Amino acid sequence: MTRSLLARTAVLGAAPALVAGLVIALLPVTSGAATPAADPAASPTIQDIHGNSFLSPFNGQNVADVTGVVTAVATTGSARGFWFQEPDPDRTKVGSSGLFVFNGSKTPVVSVGDDVSVSGLIADFHPDAPASTSVDLAVTELEKATWTITSSGNPLPAPVVIKSNTVPTAQAEDVGNGDIEPLILQPRSFALDYFKSHESELMEVDNARVVGPTDSFGELYVTDKPNVDKTPRGGVILPSYTDRDTGKLEIMTVAGSPKAPEANVGDTLTGATVGPLTYSEFGGYELEATTIGTLTSGGIQPVVATPQKSNQLAIATYNVENLAATDPASKFAALAKGVVTNLASPDIVAVEEVQDNDGATDDGVVSADVTLTDLTNAIVAAGGPRYQWRQIDPVNDADGGQPGGNIRQVFLFNPARVSFVDIPGGDSTTPVSVLNEHGVPQLSASPGRIDPQNVPAWQFSRKPLVGQFLFQGQMVFVVANHFVAKLGDQPDEGRFQPPARTSESQRDLQAQEVHNFVTSVQEVDKTANVVVVGDLNDYQFSAAAGLLTSGGALTDLIDTLPRNQQYTYDFDGSSEVLDHIMIDPSIAKFQYQVVHINAEFANQTSDHDPQVVRIVPTRR
Repeated sequence: MTRSLLARTAVLGAAPALVAGLVIALLPVTSGAATPAADPAASPTIQDIHGNSFLSPFNGQNVADVTGVVTAVATTGSARGFWFQEPDPDRTKVGSSGLFVFNGSKTPVVSVGDDVSVSGLIADFHPDAPASTSVDLAVTELEKATWTITSSGNPLPAPVVIKSNTVPTAQAEDVGNGDIEPLILQPRSFALDYFKSHESELMEVDNARVVGPTDSFGELYVTDKPNVDKTPRGGVILPSYTDRDTGKLEIMTVAGSPKAPEANVGDTLTGATVGPLTYSEFGGYELEATTIGTLTSGGIQPVVATPQKSNQLAIATYNVENLAATDPASKFAALAKGVVTNLASPDIVAVEEVQDNDGATDDGVVSADVTLTDLTNAIVAAGGPRYQWRQIDPVNDADGGQPGGNIRQVFLFNPARVSFVDIPGGDSTTPVSVLNEHGVPQLSASPGRIDPQNVPAWQFSRKPLVGQFLFQGQMVFVVANHFVAKLGDQPDEGRFQPPARTSESQRDLQAQEVHNFVTSVQEVDKTANVVVVGDLNDYQFSAAAGLLTSGGALTDLIDTLPRNQQYTYDFDGSSEVLDHIMIDPSIAKFQYQVVHINAEFANQTSDHDPQVVRIVPTRR
């Protein structure tokens, strides 16, 4: 089941055990909870129950004698139940011919191929929250159910095969962020309407290319539109807010079955993948596979960066996903390999999501020296340089992230190649400023933080860390960022269309703050070597990226890559940009790479891909 259905704890029905083998066609058998009283004349078909919108006209009503054949059974977790389907639906109707029977934490006594007659309560269940506050689309299901098995061993309805031209290219009707659930379904016009019109039916995708790797829940993403916005490594690029791949579909195996195989982006589920369609708590339709195609490797390999030349300063950014001293040594070793082998031991690494020494334990500890000692030791063990670090401990529990973790950005630097200019005065609450020393910019503190007490911009978010470096006689200013996450944004495949992106307003303020700092350096020296890096939690086409680069202050290097290579992250099967390296336009000589080692792989050390730029600093 989906993560949401697994998490459900309400037990809305019961199913006493039956002796196997006693259910035969000539002897109907009844199972389930006590039979609820049916509403008068409420003996609808499954298609009648779904009606012609996202919400059932029978929501909250009891129904009786709803018939169909069992197509799949969920036998584990707290959302056990079964799907059943009309064998001969009226295809002139837009309502689905499949329905899920929710049986709580009890395994339903029913088998695939059973003809059943089911009674119970119809409910439009929102996976994420009650209907009054939900942003997800509802799943229409039958609860508090009883059922009678009238025959067994029946053939299943043929699955609906999703082909490359099946799903409409438009996601949903634009209703100005209004609720689409009451609208009449238009399955030939909108992707969400199409999937809703087949909710709980058997669906099939053939030879489906993987566009999102298998995660710890056993979920992966495929696309049935193989030629839409394809990356060179087999993913699907996200080029804009409105240009999305409506063919991508989440896949996991039905509860009680073996998990889906560990698949990487670019792999293929060869043959047919079949199962009933449902809706995930995290937004989007999901196929619960009863049959899954054979995994065929696409052959992608981790990227290895080109080493810097002697006159090139290599600067990288890497989100290490809540790294703490409490993590196993294997994570430190894998991260170290990424730094040494895949990033080719950059001179400076801006590391995001470094936690304090006891990780998520919320006990007032903010120091991260043990975490950083473990990381730098692991890098040496992997054959890398003995990095030094500079960072500023945050105020306890003030910078967001995992509660108690106190994540922060850290500069690692190789002292054999680059020097850190230490200037005292930087702390968690004092803002850094730019001084004019006879036409040469200098920080008031190094390391320092940008305007850390600006509450609208930085509340419960990481404050940018600024460092002043010296490389071959040239001053270089690096700003390490980790902007506020997209928490609270409405899902792309949810009930409100187009979805509201409420987190953007704070990132826009953060971007403006960093832009103001960059321009204060450039006002002293218009050819200053300024490099802005980090996890900005936003796209290259976002307002935040536009604010950072406005007025020509910075060049976003992701834009220098071909369109189909612009990604650093994989979210729900979309290859997208969250991490950036931006440089002062006066830096004319640079080489830039996104180093794909995590986001596309089932076995990943972090959920982000690092990236590196090799610059020849502008000489004064």
